[in-house]
Amino acid sequence: MEPKRRVALVEPYLGGSHGAWAEGYAERSAHDVEVFGLPAIHWKWRMQGGHVTLAPRLAEAAAVQPFDAVLTTSMCNVPALLGLCRRSLGGVPVTLYMHENQLTFPLSEHDRVDLTYPMINWTSMVAADRVVFNSAYHRDEWFEALPGLLARFPDEKHGRFVESVRARSTVLPVGADLAALDAVPRARRERPLVLWNQRWEYDKGPEEFASAITTLADEGVEFDVALAGERFVDEPPSFEALRARLGDRLVHAGWAELDEYRRLLRSADVVVSTAHHEFYGIAVVEAIAAGACPVVPNRLVYPERVPPEWHDRCLYDDASGLVERIRWAVTNRDESAAVATALRPSLADHDWSAVTPSLDTLLL
Repeated sequence: MEPKRRVALVEPYLGGSHGAWAEGYAERSAHDVEVFGLPAIHWKWRMQGGHVTLAPRLAEAAAVQPFDAVLTTSMCNVPALLGLCRRSLGGVPVTLYMHENQLTFPLSEHDRVDLTYPMINWTSMVAADRVVFNSAYHRDEWFEALPGLLARFPDEKHGRFVESVRARSTVLPVGADLAALDAVPRARRERPLVLWNQRWEYDKGPEEFASAITTLADEGVEFDVALAGERFVDEPPSFEALRARLGDRLVHAGWAELDEYRRLLRSADVVVSTAHHEFYGIAVVEAIAAGACPVVPNRLVYPERVPPEWHDRCLYDDASGLVERIRWAVTNRDESAAVATALRPSLADHDWSAVTPSLDTLLL
């Protein structure tokens, strides 16, 4: 048996989906993975300065026992990290995992364009030996937008580096514990349950979801609703109104701990996304694997997540299409459950059992 290799996993934003990915991989890898992370707060400061904090820790660990590889993410300034660790890391291969990018991530109404952060993403890709995107959509969108970023600068616009970075880029799913969902019994509620399991932020489209649900409730369609997901700011006004409209039909609202979250997944008939941005869509992947029929936009990563033969049933183009597909799913429970069952085999490569050995191989 080949001896374990030693891997430094550097995650300046160790929380949420980033934290679940880092800890999930470290737990399952055939390598000896040591995680170096910082709390998942102040994301701009993490991108600007996280490497300075983490580099001495990395160097100290390497002095005790050298690393064979470095795995880091889109929240890290890779060339700056490597510069600070040049004496302790030497020439070990570096893999950059792109959970997201700051070039095509939509701005909120409170933000303005700042090229600092997409340039950290870009220079990190140039410095890394391998670049891994979490979806083909994400990879393609990045390289489509990249020339526009580089064109903003006066000279030496890096064009000659683009193809070499593209050539060493690949796609690998985030990794999810889909097998663990089978350990939770599937529960069928008296009324169909519609699940919205996204972050409670502008880019996930809470207003569109609330509008569709309100329309269906006003029609007299019978269903319950669960709002789950990480919440960083005040509750969206649309959700406040939805609470009042639904009353006891809103069976959950807010963060759900893991056991409770899995119970919600295993009792949901429908999972809905109204996202304006989605590079991967792990919440929808988990819900489909748990038995929920997806109703998702016909854009972003979702056409990649749903096999083409189910696009007409699961993907919507506009607000009326969103309402129509939710209506069909909650009034045809057996048929919508059959859709989820048919979709599940397409998710096999998203389970950690498939992702871990692939990532293990990529690193070295």
